[in-house]
Amino acid sequence: MFFVDTLETEGLGNRSYLAGGAATAVVVDPPRDVERVVAAAAGRGVRIAYVVETHIHNDYVTGGLELSRLTGAQYLVPASARVSFDRVPVADGDSVAVDSGLSLRALATPGHTPHHTAYVLVEDGREVAAFTGGSLLIGTVGRPDLVEPRLTEQLARSQHASAHRLAGELHDDVRVLPTHGFGSFCSSSQAEGDATTIGKERTGNDALTQDVDTFVAQMLAGLEDVPAYYAHMGPVNADGPAPVDLTPPRAADGEEIAQRLAAGEWVVDLRSRTAFSQGHVAGTFNFEAEGKLATYLAWLIPWGKPVTLLAASAEQLAEAQRELVRVGIERPAAAATGEPSSWLRTGDDLRSFPRVDFATLKQALDRGDDVVVLDVRRDSERADEHVRGSVHIPLHELRKRTGEVPAGAVWVHCAGGMRAAIAASLLDAGGRDVVAVDDGFDAARSAGLTVTASS
Repeated sequence: MFFVDTLETEGLGNRSYLAGGAATAVVVDPPRDVERVVAAAAGRGVRIAYVVETHIHNDYVTGGLELSRLTGAQYLVPASARVSFDRVPVADGDSVAVDSGLSLRALATPGHTPHHTAYVLVEDGREVAAFTGGSLLIGTVGRPDLVEPRLTEQLARSQHASAHRLAGELHDDVRVLPTHGFGSFCSSSQAEGDATTIGKERTGNDALTQDVDTFVAQMLAGLEDVPAYYAHMGPVNADGPAPVDLTPPRAADGEEIAQRLAAGEWVVDLRSRTAFSQGHVAGTFNFEAEGKLATYLAWLIPWGKPVTLLAASAEQLAEAQRELVRVGIERPAAAATGEPSSWLRTGDDLRSFPRVDFATLKQALDRGDDVVVLDVRRDSERADEHVRGSVHIPLHELRKRTGEVPAGAVWVHCAGGMRAAIAASLLDAGGRDVVAVDDGFDAARSAGLTVTASS
Protein backbone atom coordinates (compact mmCIF):
# COMPACT_ATOMS: atom_id res chain seq x y z
CA MET A 1 0.00 0.00 0.00
CA PHE A 2 1.41 3.39 -0.94
CA PHE A 3 0.84 6.87 0.46
CA VAL A 4 1.22 10.42 -0.84
CA ASP A 5 1.45 13.30 1.63
CA THR A 6 1.17 16.89 0.45
CA LEU A 7 3.31 19.61 2.01
CA GLU A 8 1.78 23.01 1.31
CA THR A 9 3.83 26.19 0.99
CA GLU A 10 0.85 28.50 0.85
CA GLY A 11 2.73 31.80 0.73
CA LEU A 12 4.31 30.80 -2.58
CA GLY A 13 1.38 28.82 -3.94
CA ASN A 14 3.38 25.60 -4.23
CA ARG A 15 3.21 22.00 -3.09
CA SER A 16 5.87 19.39 -2.32
CA TYR A 17 5.19 15.70 -1.91
CA LEU A 18 6.33 12.82 0.27
CA ALA A 19 5.37 9.48 -1.27
CA GLY A 20 6.30 5.93 -0.38
CA GLY A 21 5.43 2.58 1.11
CA ALA A 22 5.97 0.80 4.41
CA ALA A 23 9.69 1.52 4.79
CA THR A 24 11.03 4.05 2.29
CA ALA A 25 9.88 7.17 0.47
CA VAL A 26 10.67 9.75 -2.18
CA VAL A 27 10.37 13.54 -1.85
CA VAL A 28 9.33 15.58 -4.89
CA ASP A 29 10.30 19.27 -5.25
CA PRO A 30 11.12 19.87 -1.56
CA PRO A 31 10.83 23.29 0.08
CA ARG A 32 13.95 24.95 1.41
CA ASP A 33 12.99 24.56 5.07
CA VAL A 34 13.59 20.83 4.93
CA GLU A 35 12.90 20.03 8.57
CA ARG A 36 9.20 20.01 7.61
CA VAL A 37 9.92 17.16 5.23
CA VAL A 38 12.07 15.29 7.74
CA ALA A 39 9.31 15.59 10.32
CA ALA A 40 6.71 14.29 7.86
CA ALA A 41 8.87 11.26 7.05
CA ALA A 42 9.45 10.61 10.75
CA GLY A 43 5.71 10.76 11.32
CA ARG A 44 5.25 8.10 8.67
CA GLY A 45 8.12 6.02 10.04
CA VAL A 46 9.84 5.89 6.64
CA ARG A 47 13.36 6.56 5.39
CA ILE A 48 13.78 9.10 2.60
CA ALA A 49 15.60 7.16 -0.12
CA TYR A 50 15.23 9.62 -2.99
CA VAL A 51 14.84 13.36 -3.46
CA VAL A 52 13.75 14.38 -6.96
CA GLU A 53 13.36 17.68 -8.78
CA THR A 54 10.97 18.09 -11.68
CA HIS A 55 13.03 21.09 -12.84
CA ILE A 56 15.36 23.85 -11.71
CA HIS A 57 12.87 26.14 -10.03
CA ASN A 58 12.49 29.81 -10.86
CA ASP A 59 10.12 30.82 -8.06
CA TYR A 60 11.71 29.47 -4.89
CA VAL A 61 14.95 28.12 -3.48
CA THR A 62 14.91 24.34 -3.29
CA GLY A 63 15.83 22.28 -0.25
CA GLY A 64 16.73 19.28 -2.38
CA LEU A 65 20.50 19.41 -2.02
CA GLU A 66 20.36 19.95 1.73
CA LEU A 67 17.70 17.27 2.23
CA SER A 68 19.85 14.80 0.30
CA ARG A 69 22.86 15.69 2.45
CA LEU A 70 20.96 15.34 5.71
CA THR A 71 19.25 12.04 4.89
CA GLY A 72 21.76 10.36 2.58
CA ALA A 73 19.05 10.11 -0.07
CA GLN A 74 19.98 9.99 -3.76
CA TYR A 75 19.33 13.35 -5.41
CA LEU A 76 17.67 12.91 -8.80
CA VAL A 77 17.76 15.92 -11.14
CA PRO A 78 16.93 16.01 -14.88
CA ALA A 79 20.06 15.13 -16.82
CA SER A 80 19.91 18.13 -19.16
CA ALA A 81 19.64 20.65 -16.30
CA ARG A 82 22.89 22.54 -15.93
CA VAL A 83 23.91 22.37 -12.28
CA SER A 84 27.15 22.80 -10.31
CA PHE A 85 26.71 20.00 -7.79
CA ASP A 86 26.84 16.23 -7.80
CA ARG A 87 23.51 14.54 -8.44
CA VAL A 88 22.01 11.48 -10.11
CA PRO A 89 21.10 12.59 -13.65
CA VAL A 90 17.64 11.42 -14.73
CA ALA A 91 16.63 10.79 -18.34
CA ASP A 92 13.30 9.97 -19.92
CA GLY A 93 12.21 6.45 -19.00
CA ASP A 94 14.57 6.00 -16.06
CA SER A 95 12.99 4.20 -13.12
CA VAL A 96 13.92 3.69 -9.45
CA ALA A 97 12.45 1.30 -6.89
CA VAL A 98 10.99 3.31 -4.01
CA ASP A 99 9.63 0.48 -1.86
CA SER A 100 8.36 -3.05 -2.28
CA GLY A 101 6.12 -3.04 -5.37
CA LEU A 102 6.46 0.75 -5.70
CA SER A 103 8.57 2.56 -8.29
CA LEU A 104 9.02 5.98 -9.82
CA ARG A 105 9.44 6.51 -13.58
CA ALA A 106 10.75 9.68 -15.22
CA LEU A 107 8.80 11.12 -18.12
CA ALA A 108 10.30 14.03 -20.08
CA THR A 109 7.79 16.92 -20.21
CA PRO A 110 9.60 20.01 -21.54
CA GLY A 111 7.74 23.30 -21.68
CA HIS A 112 7.87 25.00 -18.30
CA THR A 113 11.63 24.60 -18.71
CA PRO A 114 13.52 22.81 -21.50
CA HIS A 115 14.60 20.01 -19.12
CA HIS A 116 11.33 19.60 -17.23
CA THR A 117 10.60 16.05 -16.11
CA ALA A 118 7.46 14.55 -14.57
CA TYR A 119 7.57 11.42 -12.40
CA VAL A 120 4.99 8.66 -12.50
CA LEU A 121 4.37 6.63 -9.35
CA VAL A 122 3.77 2.99 -10.20
CA GLU A 123 2.32 0.42 -7.78
CA ASP A 124 2.52 -3.24 -8.78
CA GLY A 125 2.83 -2.29 -12.43
CA ARG A 126 -0.08 0.18 -12.47
CA GLU A 127 0.38 3.97 -12.66
CA VAL A 128 -1.35 5.61 -9.71
CA ALA A 129 -0.09 9.19 -9.63
CA ALA A 130 1.94 11.66 -11.69
CA PHE A 131 4.08 14.36 -10.10
CA THR A 132 3.77 16.90 -12.87
CA GLY A 133 5.72 19.84 -11.41
CA GLY A 134 5.13 22.78 -13.74
CA SER A 135 3.86 20.83 -16.74
CA LEU A 136 0.24 19.75 -16.29
CA LEU A 137 -1.48 21.76 -13.54
CA ILE A 138 -5.09 21.85 -12.39
CA GLY A 139 -6.95 23.26 -15.39
CA THR A 140 -3.86 24.96 -16.78
CA VAL A 141 -0.12 24.56 -17.30
CA GLY A 142 3.07 26.20 -16.09
CA ARG A 143 4.17 29.36 -17.85
CA PRO A 144 6.87 28.95 -20.53
CA ASP A 145 8.49 32.39 -20.31
CA LEU A 146 10.74 32.03 -17.26
CA VAL A 147 13.89 30.76 -18.97
CA GLU A 148 14.70 32.91 -22.00
CA PRO A 149 12.34 35.24 -23.91
CA ARG A 150 13.49 33.89 -27.28
CA LEU A 151 12.44 30.39 -26.22
CA THR A 152 8.97 31.29 -24.96
CA GLU A 153 6.92 30.32 -28.01
CA GLN A 154 8.94 27.16 -28.57
CA LEU A 155 8.47 26.15 -24.94
CA ALA A 156 4.75 26.92 -25.12
CA ARG A 157 4.48 24.47 -28.01
CA SER A 158 6.50 21.94 -26.03
CA GLN A 159 4.16 22.46 -23.08
CA HIS A 160 1.19 21.56 -25.29
CA ALA A 161 2.97 18.43 -26.53
CA SER A 162 3.97 17.41 -22.99
CA ALA A 163 0.41 17.72 -21.74
CA HIS A 164 -0.71 15.49 -24.60
CA ARG A 165 2.02 13.00 -23.82
CA LEU A 166 0.88 12.74 -20.20
CA ALA A 167 -2.75 12.33 -21.28
CA GLY A 168 -1.79 9.82 -23.95
CA GLU A 169 0.37 7.57 -21.77
CA LEU A 170 -1.58 7.62 -18.50
CA HIS A 171 -5.09 6.35 -17.81
CA ASP A 172 -7.91 8.57 -16.59
CA ASP A 173 -7.73 7.56 -12.92
CA VAL A 174 -4.10 8.65 -12.43
CA ARG A 175 -3.90 11.47 -9.90
CA VAL A 176 -2.22 14.64 -11.17
CA LEU A 177 -0.02 16.15 -8.45
CA PRO A 178 1.53 19.44 -9.61
CA THR A 179 4.03 21.60 -7.76
CA HIS A 180 2.66 24.92 -9.03
CA GLY A 181 -0.80 26.34 -9.56
CA PHE A 182 -2.11 27.18 -6.09
CA GLY A 183 -1.42 30.90 -6.32
CA SER A 184 2.07 30.60 -7.76
CA PHE A 185 3.09 33.06 -10.48
CA CYS A 186 4.68 30.04 -12.22
CA SER A 187 1.20 29.10 -13.39
CA SER A 188 0.19 30.49 -16.79
CA SER A 189 -3.28 31.19 -15.34
CA GLN A 190 -4.90 30.70 -11.97
CA ALA A 191 -5.85 27.10 -11.34
CA GLU A 192 -9.26 26.22 -9.98
CA GLY A 193 -9.84 23.38 -7.57
CA ASP A 194 -7.67 21.41 -5.22
CA ALA A 195 -7.34 17.98 -6.82
CA THR A 196 -7.53 16.46 -10.26
CA THR A 197 -6.88 13.42 -12.43
CA ILE A 198 -5.75 12.79 -15.97
CA GLY A 199 -9.38 12.16 -16.92
CA LYS A 200 -10.56 15.50 -15.53
CA GLU A 201 -7.74 17.35 -17.26
CA ARG A 202 -8.47 15.60 -20.53
CA THR A 203 -11.85 17.35 -20.71
CA GLY A 204 -11.13 20.61 -18.87
CA ASN A 205 -7.56 21.73 -19.60
CA ASP A 206 -7.01 24.07 -22.56
CA ALA A 207 -3.73 22.32 -23.35
CA LEU A 208 -5.74 19.15 -24.01
CA THR A 209 -8.87 20.62 -25.60
CA GLN A 210 -7.37 23.22 -27.96
CA ASP A 211 -5.18 22.79 -31.02
CA VAL A 212 -1.58 23.86 -30.53
CA ASP A 213 -1.80 27.17 -32.40
CA THR A 214 -4.89 28.33 -30.52
CA PHE A 215 -3.43 27.20 -27.21
CA VAL A 216 -0.09 28.95 -27.77
CA ALA A 217 -1.67 32.20 -28.96
CA GLN A 218 -4.04 32.29 -26.00
CA MET A 219 -1.30 31.48 -23.50
CA LEU A 220 1.17 34.05 -24.79
CA ALA A 221 -1.52 36.74 -24.82
CA GLY A 222 -2.33 36.05 -21.17
CA LEU A 223 1.17 36.08 -19.70
CA GLU A 224 1.81 38.82 -17.17
CA ASP A 225 4.93 40.29 -15.61
CA VAL A 226 7.32 37.89 -13.94
CA PRO A 227 8.21 38.63 -10.29
CA ALA A 228 11.62 40.33 -10.31
CA TYR A 229 13.19 37.90 -7.85
CA TYR A 230 12.61 34.97 -10.22
CA ALA A 231 15.74 36.08 -12.08
CA HIS A 232 17.79 35.06 -9.02
CA MET A 233 16.12 31.76 -8.12
CA GLY A 234 17.28 29.68 -11.09
CA PRO A 235 20.98 30.54 -10.67
CA VAL A 236 20.82 29.91 -6.90
CA ASN A 237 19.24 26.51 -7.47
CA ALA A 238 21.67 25.59 -10.23
CA ASP A 239 24.66 26.48 -8.04
CA GLY A 240 23.33 24.50 -5.07
CA PRO A 241 21.71 26.50 -2.24
CA ALA A 242 23.50 26.86 1.07
CA PRO A 243 21.99 25.42 4.28
CA VAL A 244 19.40 27.61 5.97
CA ASP A 245 20.14 29.64 9.10
CA LEU A 246 16.92 30.34 11.01
CA THR A 247 18.45 31.46 14.31
CA PRO A 248 16.90 34.70 15.63
CA PRO A 249 18.43 37.90 14.19
CA ARG A 250 20.15 40.47 16.35
CA ALA A 251 17.76 42.74 18.25
CA ALA A 252 17.60 46.40 17.22
CA ASP A 253 16.45 49.36 19.33
CA GLY A 254 14.79 52.55 18.15
CA GLU A 255 18.07 54.33 17.55
CA GLU A 256 19.40 51.57 15.30
CA ILE A 257 16.11 51.34 13.41
CA ALA A 258 16.29 55.08 12.72
CA GLN A 259 19.89 54.76 11.55
CA ARG A 260 19.02 51.94 9.18
CA LEU A 261 16.16 53.94 7.73
CA ALA A 262 18.45 56.94 7.28
CA ALA A 263 20.93 54.71 5.45
CA GLY A 264 18.25 53.74 2.94
CA GLU A 265 17.84 50.18 4.18
CA TRP A 266 14.43 48.52 4.21
CA VAL A 267 12.66 48.21 7.54
CA VAL A 268 9.61 45.99 7.14
CA ASP A 269 6.70 45.94 9.58
CA LEU A 270 5.10 42.49 9.54
CA ARG A 271 2.01 43.34 11.56
CA SER A 272 -1.50 43.38 10.14
CA ARG A 273 -2.43 46.24 7.85
CA THR A 274 -4.95 47.36 10.44
CA ALA A 275 -2.31 47.66 13.15
CA PHE A 276 0.18 49.33 10.81
CA SER A 277 -2.28 52.00 9.66
CA GLN A 278 -3.06 52.87 13.29
CA GLY A 279 0.58 53.48 14.25
CA HIS A 280 3.96 52.75 12.70
CA VAL A 281 7.52 54.03 12.55
CA ALA A 282 7.89 56.65 9.82
CA GLY A 283 9.65 55.30 6.76
CA THR A 284 8.81 51.63 7.36
CA PHE A 285 7.00 49.42 4.87
CA ASN A 286 4.08 47.12 5.68
CA PHE A 287 4.20 43.57 4.32
CA GLU A 288 1.79 41.48 6.37
CA ALA A 289 3.26 38.23 7.68
CA GLU A 290 -0.10 36.59 7.01
CA GLY A 291 -0.22 37.79 3.40
CA LYS A 292 1.98 36.82 0.46
CA LEU A 293 5.02 38.09 2.34
CA ALA A 294 7.73 36.23 0.44
CA THR A 295 6.30 36.89 -3.02
CA TYR A 296 5.69 40.61 -2.67
CA LEU A 297 8.66 41.56 -0.49
CA ALA A 298 11.07 39.65 -2.73
CA TRP A 299 9.42 41.20 -5.80
CA LEU A 300 9.69 44.79 -4.60
CA ILE A 301 12.90 44.98 -2.58
CA PRO A 302 16.12 45.78 -4.48
CA TRP A 303 17.91 42.43 -4.56
CA GLY A 304 20.51 42.12 -1.82
CA LYS A 305 19.39 45.20 0.15
CA PRO A 306 19.57 44.68 3.94
CA VAL A 307 16.19 44.22 5.58
CA THR A 308 15.21 44.70 9.21
CA LEU A 309 12.02 43.02 10.39
CA LEU A 310 9.56 44.42 12.93
CA ALA A 311 7.10 41.90 14.32
CA ALA A 312 4.31 41.71 16.86
CA SER A 313 5.84 38.60 18.43
CA ALA A 314 8.85 36.31 18.31
CA GLU A 315 6.63 33.67 16.68
CA GLN A 316 5.61 36.04 13.90
CA LEU A 317 9.25 36.96 13.33
CA ALA A 318 10.36 33.31 13.17
CA GLU A 319 7.68 32.40 10.64
CA ALA A 320 8.58 35.41 8.49
CA GLN A 321 12.23 34.34 8.48
CA ARG A 322 11.14 30.92 7.31
CA GLU A 323 9.03 32.43 4.53
CA LEU A 324 11.85 34.67 3.32
CA VAL A 325 14.60 32.06 3.12
CA ARG A 326 12.36 30.19 0.71
CA VAL A 327 12.97 32.99 -1.80
CA GLY A 328 16.62 33.63 -1.01
CA ILE A 329 16.33 36.46 1.53
CA GLU A 330 18.76 34.80 3.86
CA ARG A 331 19.25 36.74 7.09
CA PRO A 332 17.57 39.89 8.41
CA ALA A 333 20.14 42.54 9.28
CA ALA A 334 18.29 43.04 12.57
CA ALA A 335 14.84 42.69 14.10
CA ALA A 336 12.56 43.97 16.83
CA THR A 337 9.37 42.64 18.38
CA GLY A 338 6.65 44.04 20.61
CA GLU A 339 4.80 47.34 20.44
CA PRO A 340 5.63 49.94 17.77
CA SER A 341 6.22 52.59 20.42
CA SER A 342 9.28 50.61 21.50
CA TRP A 343 10.73 50.86 17.99
CA LEU A 344 10.89 54.66 18.09
CA ARG A 345 13.94 56.81 18.63
CA THR A 346 13.51 59.15 21.63
CA GLY A 347 11.48 62.18 20.61
CA ASP A 348 9.93 60.60 17.51
CA ASP A 349 6.23 59.92 17.04
CA LEU A 350 4.33 57.17 15.27
CA ARG A 351 2.68 57.87 11.94
CA SER A 352 -0.78 56.71 10.91
CA PHE A 353 -3.20 56.91 8.00
CA PRO A 354 -6.90 56.12 7.47
CA ARG A 355 -8.38 52.82 6.29
CA VAL A 356 -11.73 53.08 4.53
CA ASP A 357 -14.12 51.16 2.29
CA PHE A 358 -15.28 51.91 -1.25
CA ALA A 359 -18.50 53.47 0.04
CA THR A 360 -16.42 56.09 1.85
CA LEU A 361 -14.41 56.71 -1.33
CA LYS A 362 -17.65 57.30 -3.22
CA GLN A 363 -18.77 59.83 -0.60
CA ALA A 364 -15.49 61.71 -0.98
CA LEU A 365 -15.82 61.76 -4.77
CA ASP A 366 -19.47 62.87 -4.57
CA ARG A 367 -18.43 65.78 -2.32
CA GLY A 368 -15.88 66.83 -4.88
CA ASP A 369 -12.90 66.27 -2.57
CA ASP A 370 -9.45 66.54 -4.13
CA VAL A 371 -8.94 62.80 -4.39
CA VAL A 372 -6.35 60.83 -6.36
CA VAL A 373 -7.54 57.23 -6.77
CA LEU A 374 -4.64 54.84 -7.35
CA ASP A 375 -5.29 51.32 -8.63
CA VAL A 376 -2.36 48.94 -7.90
CA ARG A 377 -3.86 45.77 -9.37
CA ARG A 378 -2.26 43.86 -12.23
CA ASP A 379 -2.86 44.84 -15.86
CA SER A 380 -5.27 41.94 -16.47
CA GLU A 381 -7.42 42.93 -13.50
CA ARG A 382 -7.52 46.53 -14.66
CA ALA A 383 -8.47 45.52 -18.20
CA ASP A 384 -11.73 43.93 -17.05
CA GLU A 385 -13.02 46.74 -14.86
CA HIS A 386 -11.67 49.76 -13.02
CA VAL A 387 -12.70 52.70 -10.85
CA ARG A 388 -13.70 55.62 -13.04
CA GLY A 389 -10.96 58.28 -13.22
CA SER A 390 -8.39 56.23 -11.34
CA VAL A 391 -4.65 56.20 -12.00
CA HIS A 392 -3.14 52.78 -12.64
CA ILE A 393 0.32 51.69 -11.48
CA PRO A 394 0.69 47.97 -10.67
CA LEU A 395 2.10 47.40 -7.20
CA HIS A 396 5.32 45.84 -8.45
CA GLU A 397 6.06 48.98 -10.50
CA LEU A 398 5.08 51.56 -7.87
CA ARG A 399 8.46 51.94 -6.14
CA LYS A 400 10.04 53.14 -9.40
CA ARG A 401 7.03 55.17 -10.54
CA THR A 402 5.94 57.10 -7.46
CA GLY A 403 6.75 60.33 -9.31
CA GLU A 404 3.84 59.59 -11.65
CA VAL A 405 1.27 59.71 -8.85
CA PRO A 406 -0.52 63.09 -9.11
CA ALA A 407 -0.39 65.59 -6.25
CA GLY A 408 -3.02 65.37 -3.55
CA ALA A 409 -4.26 62.80 -1.07
CA VAL A 410 -3.88 59.32 -2.58
CA TRP A 411 -6.66 56.81 -2.01
CA VAL A 412 -5.08 53.50 -3.00
CA HIS A 413 -6.97 50.29 -3.71
CA CYS A 414 -6.42 46.78 -5.06
CA ALA A 415 -8.85 43.86 -5.22
CA GLY A 416 -9.02 43.02 -1.53
CA GLY A 417 -6.82 45.30 0.60
CA MET A 418 -3.47 43.53 1.01
CA ARG A 419 -1.67 45.07 -1.96
CA ALA A 420 -3.24 48.45 -1.27
CA ALA A 421 -1.76 48.32 2.24
CA ILE A 422 1.72 47.68 0.84
CA ALA A 423 1.32 50.51 -1.66
CA ALA A 424 -0.01 52.88 0.99
CA SER A 425 3.01 52.17 3.18
CA LEU A 426 5.41 52.84 0.29
CA LEU A 427 3.74 56.17 -0.44
CA ASP A 428 3.47 57.06 3.25
CA ALA A 429 7.19 56.39 3.69
CA GLY A 430 7.81 58.87 0.88
CA GLY A 431 5.84 61.55 2.71
CA ARG A 432 2.58 61.36 0.75
CA ASP A 433 -0.84 61.70 2.37
CA VAL A 434 -2.51 58.33 1.86
CA VAL A 435 -5.80 56.59 2.49
CA ALA A 436 -5.86 52.79 2.21
CA VAL A 437 -9.06 51.41 0.69
CA ASP A 438 -9.36 48.10 2.52
CA ASP A 439 -12.32 46.52 0.76
CA GLY A 440 -13.22 43.90 -1.82
CA PHE A 441 -13.53 45.16 -5.38
CA ASP A 442 -17.12 43.92 -5.59
CA ALA A 443 -17.96 46.78 -3.23
CA ALA A 444 -16.61 49.28 -5.77
CA ARG A 445 -18.98 47.83 -8.33
CA SER A 446 -21.89 47.94 -5.90
CA ALA A 447 -21.11 51.57 -5.12
CA GLY A 448 -21.33 52.45 -8.82
CA LEU A 449 -17.68 53.48 -9.00
CA THR A 450 -16.53 51.24 -11.82
CA VAL A 451 -16.50 51.13 -15.59
CA THR A 452 -15.90 48.00 -17.67
CA ALA A 453 -13.88 47.48 -20.81
CA SER A 454 -17.13 47.29 -22.79
CA SER A 455 -18.58 50.50 -21.30
